Order: sequence, then structure tokens, then C-alpha cells
Amino acid sequence: MKEVDAIIIGTGQGGMPLASALAGEGQEVAVFERSRVGGSCLNYGCTPSKTFLAAAHAAGRARAAADLGVRVTVDVDFPKIMSRVRETSESWSEGAKKRIIDAPATRIMAEGSFTADGGVQGGGEEFSAPLVVINTGTSPFVPPVPGLEGTPYLTDRNFWDIAELPSTTLVLGGGYIGLELGQGLARLGSKVHIVDMQERVMSIESPEVSEVIHEALERDGVSFHLGVKAGSVEHSNGTFKLEMEGAETLEGDALYVATGRRPNTRALNAEGAGIELDRRGFIEVDDEFETSRTGVYAIGDVIGQPAFTHVSWEDYRRLYGILHGEDRTKGDRVLGYAMYTEPQLGRAGLSLEQALEQGFDAQEARMDIKDMSRAIEWGQDLGFFQMVIDKDTGHILGATLVGYEAGELVHVFLDLIEAGATWELLERAQHIHPTYAEYLPSVARMFKD
Repeated sequence: MKEVDAIIIGTGQGGMPLASALAGEGQEVAVFERSRVGGSCLNYGCTPSKTFLAAAHAAGRARAAADLGVRVTVDVDFPKIMSRVRETSESWSEGAKKRIIDAPATRIMAEGSFTADGGVQGGGEEFSAPLVVINTGTSPFVPPVPGLEGTPYLTDRNFWDIAELPSTTLVLGGGYIGLELGQGLARLGSKVHIVDMQERVMSIESPEVSEVIHEALERDGVSFHLGVKAGSVEHSNGTFKLEMEGAETLEGDALYVATGRRPNTRALNAEGAGIELDRRGFIEVDDEFETSRTGVYAIGDVIGQPAFTHVSWEDYRRLYGILHGEDRTKGDRVLGYAMYTEPQLGRAGLSLEQALEQGFDAQEARMDIKDMSRAIEWGQDLGFFQMVIDKDTGHILGATLVGYEAGELVHVFLDLIEAGATWELLERAQHIHPTYAEYLPSVARMFKD
């Protein structure tokens, strides 16, 4: 067994920069990676999906231009789209690999697992260190639907390898991934059916968000089958048959499974090393990311946090600060995220429902996109802006934006909430006309009125 200063398990968007930072300080670092450097974001998630959606949304906007008096014929070269997706993803992954190679760290391209005494082994090597950080992330959760196992179903792991556009795609799951890729496939020409057990898509968001996104995807030809459970799956002669309990049977030449995530902890032997997991297999940590075993930390979505790249990267920054004596905690941030359908969803802080549940005397102000001049001019008029404030203090608690490029606009609220700003500060602001951002102060002025 070799003694080092730190061991990092996983090279996701938290583990990779942490390994580089510690090694750059002169610490001896051992890094375990069982698959591709860069984690899900570069290889299976953000980079390939948003590159894919760039093409899909370009096709969707081109068709929608007919409402503006511009008629075009859209010719989709699906193999070229997917080739560009793979090239972009591989380029970013190679850049991440070079960053690890350039760092003065020991790299073990194998799955790391704990020994009973807290060491980490893999690839025929074994290390011990006073600091171990787990950043193993999550993988697609595949539900136990009879007949599904053994079929060539798709997940974010293998979707990017397909070369031909499915004529009909069945999507299990009406969450962020299923909706993004479902709309993307529809805009490229596939007939898409989205199936979900919940009565509405994006069930963790407010009903109003679900309603707008549902309408947007229906405009693109997506069919929804909600409140139904997948009963069984058959696959033969290139065709999937998805039987829904108490409902119709759907057929398609592709089946995409987007039913959630599971933690990558099964191979860690975490419990054997005294590292506690919750009932779903996520690693339990305290407010400073430390597990139940002293000196072992975990960051990113493997601890049950939202599976967003920026969350993992911020975990790295916070843990690095904690290790260097800074007063940081896991929760000292404002959570923000986006979904890249069209219209986009941008979220910052608390929704009205969340604020009320947490005991705030909260109030909302909202404005429909269709009442904004830029939306009317551009023909992008589906969605709304909502801001939530604490009536006792005037502080902005959160914002939900659904609309064109809402993922960009929501950063205004992220910064204001982080700064502890009140609605009065935004109300006094002057934003440029005609823009969507022009109406952010207008929403704040509703509180004044």
C-alpha cells in the first residue's frame, strides 16, 4: 500500500478540479477513474445534449419562422448532427484528460473501492491517505419493467452513438432529460411519445411550469401519456412495443429511458469501510461534506444533490475552502438551474410553494410573456416570469422564468438573491428596451403597486 496526501475517486466536475488544485499545491494525489475523464457532463450529459439541442432548436425555429412570414424547407442531416455531437464531446473530454495528465498526480484508470481500513484499491494498486474525496456521480436508473432488460433501449450512455433518426421514439419519463431530448427528436422529425406515471410532466415543478412546457412540446407534435405506468416491453424485428397498464400499447423503433438517476456507490464498498449510505444508496454527509468516516468526503450528485455540473463544481470550491480553513458549508449557495427545452425554464432560489412550505410569509408577482413587446415582435410568446419575495423583509426569495433564453435571464435573480437584495433594488433598475430583461424590473414594480 502506498501512502499519499489525497485520494480522489471520480473525475467529474468536482473531483477533477480538486485533484488539480491539490496537486498544484505540491500534495501527492492519487486519482481513480473507471471510465471517461470529465464525468457525465462532458461525456453523456451537458455537452452532447446541448450540442444536439443546438441543431434541434435551429430546425424548430426555422419552421416557426413561417409565423413571421418566412417559409423555409428544413433538411435534417441526422448523421452529421450526431457526428458533430460526438466530436464536440470527445474534444472536451480530451481537454479534461489533458488537465489531469498535466497535473502532477498518480492516475489509476480503474474502479476504486474502499478497503476495510479506509484505503482505496483498484487496477492492482492500493493507496491510503488522510484525505479521500468521492465524486462518483450517478447513472441512469432503469425501472424493473418486465421485458425491458436485454432490449436495445437507449439512455444518456448510448443515445449519442446512434446514427439514424428513429421514425418513432418512445420516451419513458417526463422529467428534464426526457423533455429536452423528446422535444429535440420531435423537432428533427421523429414522432415522439412521452410516457410518465405522474399526472403532469415535470412534477417537481409548479403546475404552471408543467402546463407551459406541455403546451410547447405539443406544438412540436409530441404526444403525452400521463398518469399511466409502463406494464411491459417487447422488442422484435427492430420494433419496441410498450404496453401501458390500463391503457393503449405504443410502438416505436426506439425506446429512451429517462426515469431518474441512481448513485454510483455499489462498487465502492462504502459500508464495509464505515461510510453510511441512505436508503437509496446516496452517501450521507454533514454540512462540510464529510461522511461518517473521518477524513472521507463526498461531493456532487452522489450525495443526493441535484445533478447539475455547476453544483458539483461549486462543491469543489466549497470543500477546497473548508480544507483550507474557510468558513464554508454545503448549503451556503443559492441553487439555480435551467432546462433547455423551448421555451426554457430558469429557476433561482425558492418557488412560491417552497417558500410557503419553509414558513416564509411569501408573495409572488408574475407577468405573462405574451404581454411583453419583445415576445410579440419575435413571435416567442409562451411562458411567464414569476418572482417570490418575503413580505416581512422585502428580500427576493426566488424566481421562476419560463420563456425564450430564460436560462440566461435567471442569473439576474441568482446574483440578487446571493447579495441579499430586496425587490426595491430591482424595481429601481433601468433595463434596455426592447428586451425580455426589460420586464424584470416591471415584475418587481408589481410589489410596489
